[in-house]
Amino acid sequence: MATLEQNTLDVTLLEPRQKHPAIFARFDDLQQGESLMIFNDHDPKPLYYQLLGERGDIFTWEYLEQGPGWWKVKITRRRDGAMAETLGQIAAKDLRKAQVFKKYGLDFCCGGKKTVQQACEEKGLDVTRVEQELARAGAQRDSRPVPYDDWGLGFLADYIVNTHHSYIRKSLPDIRTYARKVMQVHGKHHPELVPVYELVEQIHAELDAHMAVEEKILFPYIKALAFAGQGGRVDAELPFTAENPIRRMEVEHETVGQALGSIRQLTNDYALPEDACASYSLLYRMLEEFEEDLHLHVHLENNILFPKTLVLEEELGL
Repeated sequence: MATLEQNTLDVTLLEPRQKHPAIFARFDDLQQGESLMIFNDHDPKPLYYQLLGERGDIFTWEYLEQGPGWWKVKITRRRDGAMAETLGQIAAKDLRKAQVFKKYGLDFCCGGKKTVQQACEEKGLDVTRVEQELARAGAQRDSRPVPYDDWGLGFLADYIVNTHHSYIRKSLPDIRTYARKVMQVHGKHHPELVPVYELVEQIHAELDAHMAVEEKILFPYIKALAFAGQGGRVDAELPFTAENPIRRMEVEHETVGQALGSIRQLTNDYALPEDACASYSLLYRMLEEFEEDLHLHVHLENNILFPKTLVLEEELGL
């Protein structure tokens, strides 16, 4: 196996017509897990898209240096079965990277089953730029992410109830009150406040029933399953398998996420009009905070709790 130091290509030494064919030939010679380092005097980003189009999503692309004099890129052939991670999987491993997804409007909770490439293509974003920022976010040492992915299923389920369900029950009544009040006072001049209020009511109805199912049925099942997975004895047969209720919860997450997305669109990203009163400002601030909390809440369920539950069921032969 060639080392990375040996497997380098200085593209500036090649004639223009030879550059891409030479890179493709060197890439095709790579074994699974091997890397090619290319050096260039300008950003080789067009090569990324050509390689992706002609070889498919079978490589990773990592900028090691970006100008002004040299660009160094490490191209690694993926191992068989090592598919590109989804947004949800990336966020589950390192929640700091979720801030990059939020910056670019990439849904890592309800839409977390898409790869970075797929999500960027749908939004017309530069995938190499997004991946570069993800790499920088993962390299930060000034903050230690909460290790949600390391927690046991029972502990994580309890955390979701005690933190996120409690937050919803505390904050949503105030949001409903202010949504109605602001609509009644300002709705004549700002008609978007009517559908905002209606969407808030829809979110309340959806989440009220949703949390009840989780707390009374699904989460107790997950905790019993986790106990059995640790060698514990379950006195009675587990009443169902998790796939159907999990799929239902994911659909309901999507419904609430779409409603909050509609509110953000109607309010132009919570931009206050000039005649906004204190209640108007408070409503928008509460809605934005609510949306932020729900993103993490849904992420913990869709990308960590639920997938691990389904894996555990399979391991237990249920």
